Amino acid sequence: MKIAVIDGMGGGIGSQVVERLKSLNNSEIEIIALGTNSQATSNMLKSGAHEGATGENAIAWNCMKVDIIIGPLAIIAANSMMGEISPKMSEAIASSPARKLLLPVSKCNIDVVGLEDMQFKTIFNELTSTMKKILNEKNHEG
Repeated sequence: MKIAVIDGMGGGIGSQVVERLKSLNNSEIEIIALGTNSQATSNMLKSGAHEGATGENAIAWNCMKVDIIIGPLAIIAANSMMGEISPKMSEAIASSPARKLLLPVSKCNIDVVGLEDMQFKTIFNELTSTMKKILNEKNHEG
């Protein structure tokens, strides 16, 4: 199962996501760090991602080749993250057939109504729980 973790800025959220995925100790998971900049990619690789790539084309191309995309909600909003998410990136991510696990932690003028303000720890715990369910479903399919 190929999982793309997409982040920008310093890659702090993406790095924590990679660490959580690595903690699942599942050899079937291949983590691909996709950064909007080299620092974000580098930090996600340091956290244990198997491969990494940087920039608009790398993100657009890889989104079509993964099973799951994980990142902040802002990755599907053009010009978010202080302009780091280009319209081409957000369109590629949103149009990808991959399942998307989006974290409601961005500052992109999008409020998801009905969600309470959660601490990062709670969000990452929910992500880990969701990934365990997905992996369990996959193991029961085949």
